[in-house]
Amino acid sequence: MRRPVVGGSPLRVLVADDEALDRAGLAALISACPGMEVAGESAAGEEAVSLALAARPDVVLLNVRVPATGDIATVERILASAEKPAPRVLVLGGDDLHGYVYRALRAGAAGFLLKDTPPALLLSAIRTVAEGHVLLAPSAIKALIDVWRPADPIASAPDLRLLTRREAEVLALVGRGMSNRDIAGFLSVSEATVKTHLNRAMAKLGLSTRAHVVALAYDRGLVKPRCLPA
Repeated sequence: MRRPVVGGSPLRVLVADDEALDRAGLAALISACPGMEVAGESAAGEEAVSLALAARPDVVLLNVRVPATGDIATVERILASAEKPAPRVLVLGGDDLHGYVYRALRAGAAGFLLKDTPPALLLSAIRTVAEGHVLLAPSAIKALIDVWRPADPIASAPDLRLLTRREAEVLALVGRGMSNRDIAGFLSVSEATVKTHLNRAMAKLGLSTRAHVVALAYDRGLVKPRCLPA
């Protein structure tokens, strides 16, 4: 669950980017925004993981440059190592979105934006993900769906009415990027119960991986992400 931002406490943002100049620019933008402060600056790899654990930011703004180098894995490592509640991770990516919007969401990212997102919209996006929402650029949503079209696990999945109310709820929360542990806390049930509901839902829908669940949640409207203007 998210750490609430209470009273007049500023929203604390960690900026992770391998390019020092770009990192400084993002940090300056955040520092100048009322209600926000920079919790730290780091490169995008292990340094970001360590600093996120030490600084406990509300949001990590992660600039992904070459996904093959392991930047996407940084999302997983931040969320796995951070104390609960874990920070929300907002990823900035390039124009070639196919194949790694999906990977970022599967890793637990709360949002995915293009690097050329206007400053005002970027600041708005940081607030949005801090509030617990999923936020994607329009092109990122298209890339996410295109990855699985015409992929059989999604196209051939049976009607969602086969699911119980709780199974559908668990699928929707998985689609929002929440871990089994986070879902258990949100629903006030055990992790074993969450796993049982998820496994039953996946069996009913013919899905074999958690990644398929994320894609289906968007494709079928279980998750309706907030979206930046096109």
